[in-house]
This record gives sequence, structure tokens and C-alpha cells, in this order.
Amino acid sequence: MRTMSFDERELEELKRKKLEELQKQMLAKQQEEELKRREEAIKAEILRNILTAEARQRLANVKLVRPELAEQVENYLIVLAQSGRIPKPITDEEIKEILARLSGSQRRETRINIRERGW
Repeated sequence: MRTMSFDERELEELKRKKLEELQKQMLAKQQEEELKRREEAIKAEILRNILTAEARQRLANVKLVRPELAEQVENYLIVLAQSGRIPKPITDEEIKEILARLSGSQRRETRINIRERGW
């Protein structure tokens, strides 16, 4: 059996530490993903309880086109639900109104001015 030199032992120790570090990073990433999945599941359950099927479908369609707006509406609805300010399921018409209010506040008017130069 051959004995390891000092350099080989150092190298093995560095490899072992790097492996431990990578394992810790992977575990942290897995835990973060699991937490995100749980949060999404809770969010979906709350939305399922406070929205009609048509309203959920409309919100899903909006999420495809404007995910940031859909996220804003979902968070708004969840806050209302958690504070007990939603007495009945929200309908498609009510979702349309909420979307109109929130998207109206996000839109900015863009103007393009074209000036002709006099040569």
C-alpha cells in the first residue's frame, strides 16, 4: 500500500470540501424549490376558493399574455381574501373590472413626434 504525499492529502481534502459545498448548495436549492411549490399550491387553492371557473380561466389567459399583470391581480385577490373582504366567489365580470383598473394604471401613453428638418 502506497502512502499519500502531503500534496495528495491536501488535494483530497480540497476535493472533499468542494463536494460538501456543492451538496449544501444543491440541498438549499431543493429546499427553495420546495418552498416555492408549496407557496404556489397555497396560492392556487386560495384562488380556486375565491374565483369562479370562468374567472380562473380569464386570469389564466391573462397570465399567458401579461404574466406581471396576472401576478399583480392574484396577489391583490389573495390579500383581499386573507383579510376577509371577499364574501362570495369573484365572477368573470368582476375580474374584467379589476383587470381594467390595474392595467389602466400600468399603461403609459407613448408619443412619437416627427419633425421635419428644413434644409
